[in-house]
Amino acid sequence: MSTHLAQTKPKMAFFKNLPREAPPPSFAAITALSVTLLFFFLTFSSRAPPTLPPVIFNPQLVISFYDSSGIPALSAPQSDPLDATENGEDGIQEKRNGDVQSCVDLFDGMWVLDDSLPSYLPGSCPFIDAAFDCHANGRRDANYTKLRWQPKGCTLPRMDGKTMLEFLRGKRLAFVGDSLNRNMWESLVCMLRNSLTNKSTVFEASGRREFKAESFYSFIFTEYNCSIEFFRSPFLVQQWEIQDSSGRNRETLRLDKVDNSSEKYRDADIIVFNSGHWWTHEKTSKGLNYYQEGDKVHPQMSSGEAYRKALTTWARWIDANIDPDRTQVVFRGYSWTHYSGGQWNSGGSCDGEIQPITDERHLAHYPALISILDSILLEMKTPVLYLNITRMTDYRKDGHPSVYRYPEKERKQNVVQDCSHWCLPGVPDSWNELLYAMLLQRLGSEIRSVQSE
Repeated sequence: MSTHLAQTKPKMAFFKNLPREAPPPSFAAITALSVTLLFFFLTFSSRAPPTLPPVIFNPQLVISFYDSSGIPALSAPQSDPLDATENGEDGIQEKRNGDVQSCVDLFDGMWVLDDSLPSYLPGSCPFIDAAFDCHANGRRDANYTKLRWQPKGCTLPRMDGKTMLEFLRGKRLAFVGDSLNRNMWESLVCMLRNSLTNKSTVFEASGRREFKAESFYSFIFTEYNCSIEFFRSPFLVQQWEIQDSSGRNRETLRLDKVDNSSEKYRDADIIVFNSGHWWTHEKTSKGLNYYQEGDKVHPQMSSGEAYRKALTTWARWIDANIDPDRTQVVFRGYSWTHYSGGQWNSGGSCDGEIQPITDERHLAHYPALISILDSILLEMKTPVLYLNITRMTDYRKDGHPSVYRYPEKERKQNVVQDCSHWCLPGVPDSWNELLYAMLLQRLGSEIRSVQSE
């Protein structure tokens, strides 16, 4: 029975309770009955059916945060389950710890306003690439930094930086993949660094402050003797060169060989992989004389078939070379782009977007490449934590650098916009909160023992 129908039950109960055989009513009784019926009619006929919140996204928790001009007024937002605790010390601790063991699906949820965000202030972390530092490049709205991912039916724990670092003491955490994983890597470094009193104890091992040119970087947290590393490997398999019949070198992609960097990260304690965006580029999409297995270069192959072969090679290498008792493997899913009117190299744009998508009907279909990833992960012997951020990122068309990938003084008219990567602080901070929650679920006893020390 619907909620609206349930509201009519008092009417029905009233009539059922009337006596079936009663003496002729007096004038006073008729008047009293008329007044009572009129009261019930006015009360229930004027009450609208309750408004149910959207399944994934609750705009009432977000919309008031934005410029309200042109936006119809909404009723007061429902209370956030994370705000149900006291503001005292115990309440803050409860918010931080959450109840992650009760989460059935961390990735089924909604984006909600959280004024305590961001986890680190814009401009406070010196280790953010200029192209991700939207605030420094002139973006003045802060809305994109104040949305938190809230799974249904449970409380996502806040990352406690010092607890995470204590858990990582003496360990290596490696990110392996493309520039979207570099986005996430820089986010985690900034989140953990912000928890420290002496921030000078964090540095990049080679002293670099820009993180695009090289294939490997490592941040050292000296107080905890741990490292947070990044290995550039956009395909996870080997980029190759062969000589064609005229003697010229031609690029190919070896679908049967993992990237050479694999020997450098195989002994890390936690490895976060990703691969996706480069499989949508022109060369990989066309697949003409590009994909190679052994000595054979395929004249043509679809990107989907090539992606399956490459991930199968990666999965077999993981199963043969990674000790699951030592190393926790994580795979981060595909992160959505939001180009409008073209792609990155054909005039696509996302500047001016300051609100996320609020209607799930406007979300894109699940990418075919990710369905391939799902099937590969299911066939593996090694346990892999799947950080499935695909749907949650689809809402966030407001979070990209767009024109703010460049400083204002360097920005030209019709500049190429970035609607693939994410501003920092911003969306990747939520990926790291989810990574923390997944590690709590998987390695909860080990992390809780660290918290209790």
